[in-house]
Amino acid sequence: MNPSGTIAVIGGGPAGAMCAAGLAEAGRRVVLFDEKLAWEKPCGGGLTDKALRQYPFLRALEFRHNRVTECELTSPRGRTLLLQLDREVAIFSRLDLNALLLERARAAGVEIRRQRVTPTDPALLGADALVLAAGARNLLRPSAPRAQDALQWMATAGYYLPLAGLPWPRQRMAIRFLPALDGYIWSFPRADHASVGICGPLGRPPTRELRSRLEAWLDGLGIAWRGARFYSHLLPCTAPGALRTACYEGRDPVPWAIIGDAAHLVDPITGEGLYYALRSGELLAQAWSSPGPSYTARVQRELIPELEAAAALARRFYGGRFLGDSILERMALFASRSRRFRQLLCDLFAGSQGYLDLRTRLYRQLAPTLWEMATHP
Repeated sequence: MNPSGTIAVIGGGPAGAMCAAGLAEAGRRVVLFDEKLAWEKPCGGGLTDKALRQYPFLRALEFRHNRVTECELTSPRGRTLLLQLDREVAIFSRLDLNALLLERARAAGVEIRRQRVTPTDPALLGADALVLAAGARNLLRPSAPRAQDALQWMATAGYYLPLAGLPWPRQRMAIRFLPALDGYIWSFPRADHASVGICGPLGRPPTRELRSRLEAWLDGLGIAWRGARFYSHLLPCTAPGALRTACYEGRDPVPWAIIGDAAHLVDPITGEGLYYALRSGELLAQAWSSPGPSYTARVQRELIPELEAAAALARRFYGGRFLGDSILERMALFASRSRRFRQLLCDLFAGSQGYLDLRTRLYRQLAPTLWEMATHP
C-alpha cells in the first residue's frame, strides 16, 4: 500500500516524528498534528547501543543526553551487582529528544501543527492517509478492529529528581527488583536530572501501592523526593501471540497505519519502547514511499519476533525458578561470580543481545559458567 496525496501524522513523539521525516524526505506532503509537541514524557528515556547504531545522528548529540557506562542491579533479596557496560547507553530527556526529532521532521519539509485531534474523519484534517502515533492510550481508532485492544498494561509512577541528590555517579543507572513484583524500580540519569520510577502490572498491586513502595525505597536511601514533580503513566504489555494477530494498517475510510506505542510495540520485560517507536516509524515511511513489502509485513518480519520472544520470557523472568531459587536471584549470583554471565547481561542491557537467541546463548554458556563459579568462588 502506497497512498497518494496528503498524509496526516497524528502524534509528534519519536514514532510520529521519525515517520513524518522519512515520508517528507521521500517527497510526500506530510502534516503532523500534536497538541503538546515536545514535552517531558514519564519514562526512562534510554536509548541502547542498538538504537544508537541504527540512528547515529542521535549519538552525535552529546549535549542532549547523558552517556551511561555503568548499571547497578539489585536482586529482590538485596544482592547488588555493578556492571561495567562496554557499549553505550544514552539517557535522553524526552523533552529534548522529542524537540530534536520534530525539528528534524520540520527540516525535511513536514508541516507541524500544534493542534489537538479528536475526530477520526480524515476529511476534517484534509488528509488522504492517516498515521496514528498518538501513544498507547490514544482515543483515535481506525474502523478495523485491533488485537491490541485486548492487551495488558503496566503502570508506572515516579519522580523527576536532581542528579545532585542521588547516591550514584551520573554515569550510572540503577535497577532494583522487588519481591513479589513483576517489575522494577529504576533511576535513569539524564543530562540535567534523573527519572526515578517504578513499574508493575496494572492493578497488581494498585498504582498507589507501587508509589508507596517507590517512596519507601527512596526514603531508605536518604533521597529527598517530597516536593519533586510526580508522574504516572501506562505502558502496553504484550501477551504471547497477541502481536502476531494485531492489525497494523487498513484502508477504511482512507489508508491508515499505526506505529510505536500506539501499536503496542514495547518490550514487555523492560518496558522500553523508544527503539521500536523509531524503527516502526521508519518502516512505515519506507513501505509508503517505495515498492516492496507492506508495512505489516516489514513489522512482522523485523520487530514482532523479538517482542514475541520477550513476551514468552517475561513471566519466567520475574516469577520463574532455577536451581532452587528465583531467576532474578540466580541471575545476580551468576553475574557476581562469572565473567561470561556478566558479559551476557551487559549485552542484554545494551541491546546487542536479543531475546530470540538468548535461550540458546544461556544454554551454551551454562556449563562454562558453572565451572567458572566453582573454580572462582
